[in-house]
Order: sequence, then structure tokens, then C-alpha cells
Amino acid sequence: MVILGFESSCDETGVAVVCTDRGVLAHALHTQAAMHQAYGGVVPELASRDHIRRIVVLTRQALVDANLKLADVDALAYTAGPGLAGALLVGAGTAQALAWSLGKPAIPIHHLEGHLLSPRLADPRPAFPFVALLVSGGHTQLMRVSGVGDYKLLGETLDDAAGEAFDKTAKLLGLGYPGGPELAALAQSGDAARFDLPRPLLHRPGFDFSFSGLKTAVLNQLQKACKAVGVDAADASVLDTQTRADLAAAAQAAIVDILIAKSVATLDQTGLRRLVVAGGVGANRLLRQRLLDACTKRGVEVFFPPIELCTDNGAMIAYAAAERINAGLCDLSHDQSHAFTVRPRWPLSELGSPTASDLGLGALG
Repeated sequence: MVILGFESSCDETGVAVVCTDRGVLAHALHTQAAMHQAYGGVVPELASRDHIRRIVVLTRQALVDANLKLADVDALAYTAGPGLAGALLVGAGTAQALAWSLGKPAIPIHHLEGHLLSPRLADPRPAFPFVALLVSGGHTQLMRVSGVGDYKLLGETLDDAAGEAFDKTAKLLGLGYPGGPELAALAQSGDAARFDLPRPLLHRPGFDFSFSGLKTAVLNQLQKACKAVGVDAADASVLDTQTRADLAAAAQAAIVDILIAKSVATLDQTGLRRLVVAGGVGANRLLRQRLLDACTKRGVEVFFPPIELCTDNGAMIAYAAAERINAGLCDLSHDQSHAFTVRPRWPLSELGSPTASDLGLGALG
């Protein structure tokens, strides 16, 4: 079965073609990072309009790259939530319109489920069950994944997510948007030991995270460093490059330490021997290496999605639909009305619950 998948939850427009037997046939992606950089973050209205401009072009590109025609598609899949309402409507509307015109089913997919299953696109792919560290945008969660559609939340952030901690720290240091990759690049030449930053909740029982205190600690250190050079304000532009690099390295090390400690504790508690890392922060090199080292010492397998599929993309959405189809969780035979809505806020715990019926998800779980 050939599935055409759409992702438009935030600032990436992704379209991909996935076959239930052969995997990803093609994927096309456009990021809006350059457009939002001037504003220091995503502007929802601009994001929605750019999705409209890009989605048809990317759909054509994906089909050409897959050497297929639109008539060859057996089903459509799209991100139904969570995300920005206007942005979600672009992908959902496109998928449903194409599905109606082709007489094919349209499958709404939870954005985080796409991330959770995306490491199974790699070779080798993780078998169920496994622990998943989900570090995507505003989400930092530890999940027990027992199978497709069978997810149990073990721990989550109580305030800022890891990605937000990266971005906010980068902004304090005068770096551009998106801040995570820029902070990681600057940190490569820094000395993480120069600044003593806290690791909130590191030694407390449980698997929850907290990063807001870390951001405040970075601000305090920045203010002290500025005052030392005669500036009574937190103005990173007055600091030398090495000091900024040292602060970046210290912040990155603190975030990574927290993520690793909680992941290892979860593995020890559950007894599971497989860890999957998903989401944009999963592309961070220090996190990958440190997690790989920690898991290897414990005899635990660790899996990452391909680097190009760490950020939001259509392949993970189409693949999540393929996984659901293969697991028998999608009824593709019923007559769909193609009426739809989206859920900007949609806890993963509600996937397949009665509340999902508003999306036409009754057949999904």
C-alpha cells in the first residue's frame, strides 16, 4: 500500500511517500527557519501562509522522486495535532481534499506518534517494547512503547522542554533562531566546566524533567559576566566569544546530563533493554554520543532516527499510518465523509480514546 503523508504542524512543511512493504520511497521538506529568524520564533500566521505556498509544490516533488502518479496513492495521512491550528489545517485540508477527489481514505495521525515510531525507519529498527525519550519542540517525555498505539507516559517536563531550554539559552547568548543547532555549534569550542549550572530534579525520584531553573541560572551567570566587564545588564554582545562559548557548553552539558540520567533511571526501573530517541533534539551530537556510551555500558541498545528525519517531516507521518495499517488499527473499508477538524492540543494519552472521535479517529484505536 502506498501512503502519501503530510506534516504541517509548525514551521516545517513535509510531504512523503511511504510503502507499507518497502518503506520510504521519497520525502520532500521545506523549513521556514530563515523566515521566522527575524522574529526570534515562529509567527503562526506567517507559518500557515507559507505552508499553503509550499505544500502543492512539495507534493509534486515527492511523487516525482518516488516515480509515482497521484492515482498510484492508496491512502493519505496527515498530522491532525498537536500543533498550530492554522498550520495543521493546511495539511489536513490538503490531505482530505485529495482523498475525496481520489476516493481514498484519509488517516489523521498524532504528531508525537510520528516521532515515536520514526526510529523504526532506521536499519536496524527497534523491536517492541522499548523506552522512548521524546524530545521534540515543546515536548520532553519518557514513554514505554509496547506496540503501535500502546503508549504509557512514564515522565515528562514540568515546565520548559529541553528544546525550549536550548532555544531560550541561545536567545540569551544572542544567537539566532532556531537556537538549538546554533548553541550546539558554539558549544563545541567551549569549556563546560567554567560555569557551574544546576541540574534540576537530577537526583529526585521519578522520571520527570525540569529546565526552567536552568534557563534562569544561565541568565544569572550572563549578568555576572557582563558586570565583570563593566556592563550592568545581561547583554551577551559585550562578552568575548570564548565566554559565550563556555556558557553555551555548560548549558548544553546540563541539559544532556538531565536527559541521560532520567533515561537511564527509566531503563533501570522498567528493565527494558532498548532505548529509542526521537524528536529534533535527538539530532544533538553530544546527546547521541553520551547516550550511546551510557547505554553500551549497561548492555542497552539505543536507536535514533536518521538525522534528516529528526525534525518534523512527512515521512514519519506516512510511516505512522503504515504502522497502524499493518497493525490492523485502521479500518480502510468504511465510507469516509472527509469532514475533519484538528486538535492543537492533543495529549498522546488520548490517542484512540472517545475524544478522538471528533477527528474521525474511531477506526484508529
